[in-house]
Amino acid sequence: MNTPLLEIEDLYAGVAGKEIIKGFNLTINEGEVHAIMGPNGAGKSTLSYLLCGKPGYEITSGVIKFRGKNLMTMSVEERACEGIFLIMQYPVEIPGVPVTSFLKYAVNAQRKYHNQPELDTMEFIKMLREEGRKLGIDAEMLKRPVNVGFSGGEKKRLETLQMAVLKPQLAILDEADSGLDIDALKIVAEGVNNLRDNKRSLLVITHYQRLLNYIVPDFVHVFADGRIVKSGDKNLALELEEKGYAEFVKDK
Repeated sequence: MNTPLLEIEDLYAGVAGKEIIKGFNLTINEGEVHAIMGPNGAGKSTLSYLLCGKPGYEITSGVIKFRGKNLMTMSVEERACEGIFLIMQYPVEIPGVPVTSFLKYAVNAQRKYHNQPELDTMEFIKMLREEGRKLGIDAEMLKRPVNVGFSGGEKKRLETLQMAVLKPQLAILDEADSGLDIDALKIVAEGVNNLRDNKRSLLVITHYQRLLNYIVPDFVHVFADGRIVKSGDKNLALELEEKGYAEFVKDK
């Protein structure tokens, strides 16, 4: 039996002393696309932060394994080099750092971690421009500081470009459709879909079904009150779009 790509068992976690994740379980195998849907405050973004190692988020009990390794002992940098990537809901600006320099450093840091030769400048720029063209990113945009003055659509396209050049084993999309018009959504979704294969997996976190029209999941999970309360196939997303989350957030 193959080792799952990601295993989360009986996870409890929170931030600033407040418990947010409460008995969460999930297994993702290679090549699978899982969607997590749920109301505001359920803990969806907290889960993404825990997987990526964002400071301030504390695990009180449970186990997270990535490719059979204990994820909780890894630094943020190690998680990234091992193949975990987050498309953020609100990408941060990095003044003074051009997109090209930022991505070249990231790609070569990853290659060094895996004992691979670094790409020289010409090799990298050729690859970056080729991937950028697929996402409607021109050469001038690549010269600009990371996300500084970018529109919402430009920021999400840049996140998708980062994913394209880093080629993660597990890409986590945290509200990747936030702030996108339909044209930008299609471009981002196409970029994500181009990376789908039988080895790479996706964890798509969203409120709405519309993103799942373009990035079609194998599994859909309803996340409420810190845990998965229902799972199904892509049709579950359509059911949630029609009925909402009321039955999962009833007062106790």
